[in-house]
Parts: sequence; structure tokens; C-alpha cells
Amino acid sequence: MAPTSEADALMQRIADEFESLPRQLQGVARYLEQHRGSIMLQRVGEIAEGSGVHASAVVRFAQRFGYSGFSEMQAVFRDAWTAQATPARSYQQRIRNVIDRAGEMRPVEIASRFIDASRAGLDELAGELDEARFQKAVELLAAAENIYVIGVRRSFAIATYIAYALQHTPKRVHLVSGLGGMYREQLRSMGKGDALIAISFPPFGKETLYAMRVAQQQRASVLAITESDLGPLSRHADVLLKVKEGSAFAFRGLTSTMCLCQALFVALAYTLELTVEETVPRGEYDD
Repeated sequence: MAPTSEADALMQRIADEFESLPRQLQGVARYLEQHRGSIMLQRVGEIAEGSGVHASAVVRFAQRFGYSGFSEMQAVFRDAWTAQATPARSYQQRIRNVIDRAGEMRPVEIASRFIDASRAGLDELAGELDEARFQKAVELLAAAENIYVIGVRRSFAIATYIAYALQHTPKRVHLVSGLGGMYREQLRSMGKGDALIAISFPPFGKETLYAMRVAQQQRASVLAITESDLGPLSRHADVLLKVKEGSAFAFRGLTSTMCLCQALFVALAYTLELTVEETVPRGEYDD
């Protein structure tokens, strides 16, 4: 999908040149990707602190991409904000206000904040889903003979679900669980004509990165699901789907990633001209 604003074009350039950036500038790039929606409100010192660098590194970063300084680059994000404000930001602001509020909260208030955070993430997913990438991801899976799925720690629940869902297709599906430490053995049969779905978010699971390297070496296709074009997953992915979760009280949700994976499965089912039917006796819960 072609960039629709100067901010989109800038982020694409950053993604393309990320690997060649010095380590400090890579830190600034990650911060911009993760906080794109609020960059226009932050001072250079705040961005530097969040990136773990000196303020001069933020200025150098802006100059590296053709701007006279931080303020000129910041204006790009401000213009993008003005052009396309989304409901997600109002939810995010509400969540921040609650976190900043003093005093104890009732359990139902905590639940409400998590619901708002999940809604914010879904709003952002709806607004930023890349149609071309999603189509390519479906085609990649449709062409695969075997589909391997890996996600560790926080991402394990998502990997388990999509592996379950894909069992409703004719594809041979393998959940790479690493049970007994056997990641290498579970990946050994993966090869050309197969596909790996790798799900990971910072801090990235070393097991997931290992599986992606194996897939490349064995000429399997790789579909990565993560939050950013910047970082190690993009180096090994044929297709990368981005999804950012809403968060509350420093805990990120899983709602948006689960929604994306469900949509991916159903789109694949339609592509394969399947009828997805209930697979358990009537009355039993199977979702």
C-alpha cells in the first residue's frame, strides 16, 4: 500500500533504512514507530529519554532523514494527526487519565479500563490494516502445503488458537510448542512449499526468531505478526502484518491480535472455498 501522507512516507523510509542506522538512531526509530500518535505533543527531551539516548541523537535522527531539526520532523506527525484523528486516541487519553488519577480503584473500574484499552486497539487495527499485506498473507497460506505456527510466552495463546482454527482447513498444521525443548525437532521437516506463522512482540522471543531463521534456511515462506516494521521479525518475513494492542496499567491486551488471526483464518477459508462447520456435538462450546 502506497504511503498516504508525508508521515507514512517517512516511516517507510525509516523501515527501509533501519538496519543501516547507528544503534542510537535505531532506538529513536523504534520509539517513533511505537509512539507515532503522540510525537507531535512531546518535547525532544521526552523522546530522547524514551529512546534511551541524548537529545542530540534525536536531532541527528531528524537530519539523517532530511529535516533541518526535530521541530520540522515533528510537524510532519502533527499534520498527519490533523488530517486523520481517530477514536482510538480518545480512548488512549482516557486510559492515561485513569492511570494518573490518585487513589484506589474498584475492580469494576479496572475492568472498564481494560475494555476501553481493547476497544482502542481494535479501532487502531481497523484504521491501519494494510489491505495489500493482508491479501498477500492469505495467498501465502493458501499456497502452503504445511503450516507451522509459533508464538511463545504472551503470544502462545494466540499461536495455539490459530493453529486450532487452521485445523478446520485441509492444510496440515503444526503447532511449534517446543514441548520438552524440542523446537529443532519440530521444525526439522519444514521446507520449500511450507509456511511459518511467527507471532512475537517486544521483547521478542528467541525461539520465534530461531524458527524464522530455520524457515529461511529451508526455503519456507514466513508470515510474521508483530507491532512494527522495525526490528528483527521484518528481516526474516515474506509478509508482515502489524497489530498494536491497547494497554492499561502497563499490561498489553491480546484482543486485536486475536481478532486479526480470526480474520486471517476466515479469509483463508473463503479463499479455499470451505464451509466451516461445527466440529463438536451440539450444545458443547467450541469457540
